[in-house]
Amino acid sequence: MRNININTVLLGIGLLFFVSCSLNRDPLSDYSDVSQGKTEGGAQIVFKNKAEVDSYLAGIYQQMKDRQEHWYLDMLLIGDAHADNAYAGTTGAEVVPFENNSIEGSNSVIDRDWGRYLEDVGRANRLIIYVDSVADKSVNDTDIRLYKAQAKIFRALVMFDMVRIYGSIPVITTIAPDITGDNVDEVYPQYFPKQATEEEVYKQIEKDLLDGLADAPSNSNANKTVFTKSVARAMLAKIYAEKPLRDYAQVIQYVDALAGDGFDLNPNYADLYAMNASNTDLAQRNTKESILEAQFTSGGGNWATWMFGRDLSNYDNNFTWAKWVTPSRDLIQTYTNEGDQIRLEQSIVYYATTWSNYYPSNHYPFMFKLRSAFNSIVKLRYADILLLKAEAMIQQGSDLAGAADIIDKIRARVKLPKLGAAVRTNKEALLNAYLKERRLELAFEGQRWFDLVRLDKVEPVMNGLHAKDTGRKAQVYPFTKNSYRLPIPQSKIDQNPNLVQNPGY
Repeated sequence: MRNININTVLLGIGLLFFVSCSLNRDPLSDYSDVSQGKTEGGAQIVFKNKAEVDSYLAGIYQQMKDRQEHWYLDMLLIGDAHADNAYAGTTGAEVVPFENNSIEGSNSVIDRDWGRYLEDVGRANRLIIYVDSVADKSVNDTDIRLYKAQAKIFRALVMFDMVRIYGSIPVITTIAPDITGDNVDEVYPQYFPKQATEEEVYKQIEKDLLDGLADAPSNSNANKTVFTKSVARAMLAKIYAEKPLRDYAQVIQYVDALAGDGFDLNPNYADLYAMNASNTDLAQRNTKESILEAQFTSGGGNWATWMFGRDLSNYDNNFTWAKWVTPSRDLIQTYTNEGDQIRLEQSIVYYATTWSNYYPSNHYPFMFKLRSAFNSIVKLRYADILLLKAEAMIQQGSDLAGAADIIDKIRARVKLPKLGAAVRTNKEALLNAYLKERRLELAFEGQRWFDLVRLDKVEPVMNGLHAKDTGRKAQVYPFTKNSYRLPIPQSKIDQNPNLVQNPGY
């Protein structure tokens, strides 16, 4: 019977799968039309030589730049506008629900992101699976482990974002074979996978990161765009802070390992985001605290800048319509109350506009951490990871002084005083000070919502927010434990009957 090949169709929704592969390959003596299809052992050949593998890996890295919606834009919408740092910014039906807590399964943002994340998983799976059977014998086992390590770290990054947004998701680590009359009962369900529990998802992420840590490249201070051992360590610190795998000793272990890799705070906070004097490039790339970033240069600009504000390298470009993620009055007041002028000025800027959705048009605030087409998207930053060590120490309750010292180090860089003695010795007070410090340090980096979820602070922070920030749209629904995960896109449930909607939607 003729094979039914629907892999190409399903690539669009990310349903690609992984099969176990050994490093013992079936080597080929030379290339031919036949041998480029299958190895002598029957394995499919997708990459016929090293150049093709390198090109494919480069394409995976390019995803962080080309697919800015789910890697960056939507993470800020969820992380900041769905929390207390920002308003939606526009009147668009796809973004306002993140501000007023009325997100439904039909929302186009969550639908787009679900599909994009699974496409990225599929890209990683393709390299992980098929690099074993590359026909070029010059690709040795060490090369293969290096390729796989980077693909596994990429897959872990994707799944981490996805599980924090949606909760239970399919764990896809195989590529489904073509359906034939002989295997339809066995294979067909692979195209419609069930969701794994959050713990199972995190276990897969953990496995990918530990595999990646073994074989990935070492950190290079001159190039922070690679999925290195340091990226794996940073991500391990992050996953062990989350509830399903919570292990604060391991958080501390991996943060300390990053310090051993040479990471530290950049001496000047402003240099993390600043342009050069002529606004023609960044002041710095590959800073001391950047762990992973996507970089943009002339001809390949970061278009997301005009989704949030002005492009200082092209001042009037696309500045005729209201932007996403408008800084909230509550965040601005928090900076002001703290006397945190340095981070306020690096995080928020004011321009005159032609719209007045949230503020008077002659003095309208914008998030300022992405300020030109040349700015990098920094996916992992050492200050975030270092603060997780403080969180671990506070939650353990064994070294409040050490946690306070870390917070003080973050504060000292921006010329703020040390925490007071009453805060340093009280666990609850120190935890509140810690959360505020993360808010001020990491505003508009997509962290705030996930911090509130991780530490069970959503309800007390968000349900009373409109009373003290009347510029914010009123909540449609109160925040509850069901709010901690966003809905599974209804269109994906319609396509896959094995998917189950999250509670509360």
